[in-house]
Amino acid sequence: MRGILAYLQVKNTGEAIAWYERVFGAREVRARLVAPDGTCMNAEIEIEGTRLMLADEMPRIGSASPATLGATSVVLDLHVEHVDETFARALAAGAEQVYPLGDQFYGDRAGRVRDPFGHHWIIATRLREVPEAEMLAAFRAMFG
Repeated sequence: MRGILAYLQVKNTGEAIAWYERVFGAREVRARLVAPDGTCMNAEIEIEGTRLMLADEMPRIGSASPATLGATSVVLDLHVEHVDETFARALAAGAEQVYPLGDQFYGDRAGRVRDPFGHHWIIATRLREVPEAEMLAAFRAMFG
């Protein structure tokens, strides 16, 4: 395997995987590696063709979840076929809306949620390809 995979730290990997399966249609693709004390050291799921790794937070090595930190420095951008349905399903399953779903100047219909584990997700569907000049002009107009 080559490339970059996101590796999410959570308080409870099993609960997170169940939530991602229910909300995003994730499927677990490898056996979980669970230590004798019950700590999940590694799990791997796939969402919309992209692999994502997860593990329980491990404070002793400086690995904390957003729930523990009270913030996150990473936002996951998930493109789906039916954004309105997926966004509504996330909210119904306990995600908090960060910003509402709407048509964006850059060509996506998108909104942002914080999942129950503290991770932020932009959930989007591409509506149209926007020429770069048009996108830059719209961006500049927003910040005038």
